[in-house]
Amino acid sequence: MAKDKILIVDDEEHILELIKFNLENSGYEVVTCNTGTNALNVIRKELPKLILLDLMLPGMDGYDICKEIRKDNTIANIPVIMITAKSEELDKILGLELGADDYITKPFSVRELLARVKAVLRRVSTQFVDTSCKFGNMTIDFDKHEVLKHEKRVDLTLKEFELLEILIKNKGRVMTRDFLLDKIWGYEYIGETRTVDVHIRHLRQKIEDDDKNPKYIETIRGIGYRFSYGD
Repeated sequence: MAKDKILIVDDEEHILELIKFNLENSGYEVVTCNTGTNALNVIRKELPKLILLDLMLPGMDGYDICKEIRKDNTIANIPVIMITAKSEELDKILGLELGADDYITKPFSVRELLARVKAVLRRVSTQFVDTSCKFGNMTIDFDKHEVLKHEKRVDLTLKEFELLEILIKNKGRVMTRDFLLDKIWGYEYIGETRTVDVHIRHLRQKIEDDDKNPKYIETIRGIGYRFSYGD
């Protein structure tokens, strides 16, 4: 069984080693980072199950890192426990308002930290994850990579399906062309926004009843696309 991966972001070496030692003894896989500047790159590369984030970091503080995490759809759902020497109530409230899932102040007991880690991971593991959705005359099964329209299979290319999936899972949010390029085609395609437009056009032809007047995939002029459908 795969171990849950936890990322510790802290610039105090003794704290980093203490937490790492105890988490590994408790059966977790541990990755560490000691600067705020590198934290986001490490998060995107490692995709941990949980982040333990110190507030006072060189280069970029924990508040700003947490804000950036919550703005990036690829990592926004990763839970964050903030760790800091600050104990004032306003600091705690600000951290939680910025998207932290929990908050613990130094000095803390290892037992308390482990209990909070287990509690947050337990909440994450019990969250319901949609594997399919229905809208209008469409049924999408994300696990099977299957799209049905009027109960008949719609043949999509892999990129078309990935594009549709990311739009649906971010229903109501505007997805920029550059964001879609990065997440589906990779960095080498940045700047080639026509790639997205061509795939959107093909996708509309396959899923919309009238691709010239799309009901689901809305164009946000000069920015990108948004997926909309009634609940």
